[in-house]
Amino acid sequence: MSFSGFLRIRPATVLFGVVALAIVCQAAKQFVMPSAKPAKTYPAHDEHPTENVTAAADPYDTVEKASIFTAHYAEEGFLPIFVVITNDGDQPVSLGNMQAQFVTGSRAKLAPSSTDDIYRRLSHPTTNAGRTYPLPFPTKKVKGGVSKQTQEEITNSQFTAKAVEPHASQAGFMFFDVSGISDPLPGSRLFLTGVRDAKGNELLYFEIPMDKYLQK
Repeated sequence: MSFSGFLRIRPATVLFGVVALAIVCQAAKQFVMPSAKPAKTYPAHDEHPTENVTAAADPYDTVEKASIFTAHYAEEGFLPIFVVITNDGDQPVSLGNMQAQFVTGSRAKLAPSSTDDIYRRLSHPTTNAGRTYPLPFPTKKVKGGVSKQTQEEITNSQFTAKAVEPHASQAGFMFFDVSGISDPLPGSRLFLTGVRDAKGNELLYFEIPMDKYLQK
């Protein structure tokens, strides 16, 4: 083979190698939950000193931060928010009845999306309705789906803690459907209610302003 012939082949070979490497790296990538720091160290937080509990919210709204995920949630209209609750008291805090609500600057009220809601959005199902075929061979009713890797990521990333032990933190992601909202963070707030102390008394609700995060 001539030197010029080698030069013609080499770019395609290199391109194939780059693509193959990207596929392998993507397949090998696994979601790892971020380490939770004390809630009061995050810019957007609400501290209750008398109750010794602090709640924080850290939106994953940039490409760099969202790179911990294998799925592209932002492209599907979801805003992942890393929620951290720190208990600086000497008694456990119950989260079994905790409710979250994201209120945008335009007063839209959003609950965290359920696992099924996220699956439906990511799967992009399409049907064969309306198509006719000359022969009655079997066809798939729905195309698309969510990979096992993504299913595990969604399950493992969500905030599921039912309690916070003394002098400890619990954390996880809540995914909010902000499709149709061009800039959901300015003026928005995350409300957390239903947090209870060891005696079952409900703590004052937490109100976490996202503007603190934007102004960091």
